[in-house]
Amino acid sequence: MRQDLYRVPNPNFTGEFDVMRNGASANYNALRGQYPHRFTHGLQTLASNTWSHSIDNVSSDAYYANVPLGASSDRGSSSYDIRHTFSGAVSYDIPAPRAEIWKSILGGWSTDSIVYARTAPPVNLVTGQNTFGAYLSAAASVQRPNLVAGVPLWISDPNVAGGKEFNKTAFAVPSGKVQGTLGRNVLNGFGATEVDLTLRRQFKLRERLSLQARADFFNPFNHPNFGPPTSYVTSPLFGQATQMLGASLGAGRQTGGLNPLYQIGGPRSAQLALKLMF
Repeated sequence: MRQDLYRVPNPNFTGEFDVMRNGASANYNALRGQYPHRFTHGLQTLASNTWSHSIDNVSSDAYYANVPLGASSDRGSSSYDIRHTFSGAVSYDIPAPRAEIWKSILGGWSTDSIVYARTAPPVNLVTGQNTFGAYLSAAASVQRPNLVAGVPLWISDPNVAGGKEFNKTAFAVPSGKVQGTLGRNVLNGFGATEVDLTLRRQFKLRERLSLQARADFFNPFNHPNFGPPTSYVTSPLFGQATQMLGASLGAGRQTGGLNPLYQIGGPRSAQLALKLMF
């Protein structure tokens, strides 16, 4: 991982140049519990919960960090740290009617549902200023603000996403090339909850050949999940979530991340599929 940026005197030119090196430390600990259960009449359930904590001194391999105070000043929760994750799944084979004519129409149907919930990942607040050079401004800034004692970190606002935002008056921009008193990744954004449903039917064509028709419904209740709040203090939208969670996780292709269609936290959507199984 790209960890440290140093400004070093250059003997051949006037001024300084940047030196960036690889090297970071991280550790991850987790405890996972899982409970599967098979009931009668085609009903199956699976529930799992994971407690975890990922700690490092830099979580990105694309941005400068730890400037110029050393790795120890940035050691904290990883940017992708999720403390609690719960997932539950239910699968049910719907009983077919006894009457032959209705059995051919209503038989062979099954339904699946998945429930997913997790706590919020960290948000690293920065000043947004290019204090240490090397184009480290706005969200790429590495200078953290000072924490103002006695001021609430969140304030309620029904006009912003999630109904709350970071309180800008709780953070102050330090004077000079110094790091603020606020630690790295000590605040959290928004959690996520989603339910997905599937309805499927199996058609037996031959002994080893069948056709499965299915309809998948993602977030059918259209529950809103929001991306992380804007993290730099000098932004007019500081502390507010400006994207849905699915869009904030990347756009796929060369821009990184996965296509929002395959992410959690998007709006209600559905897909129809046919699968030949042999």
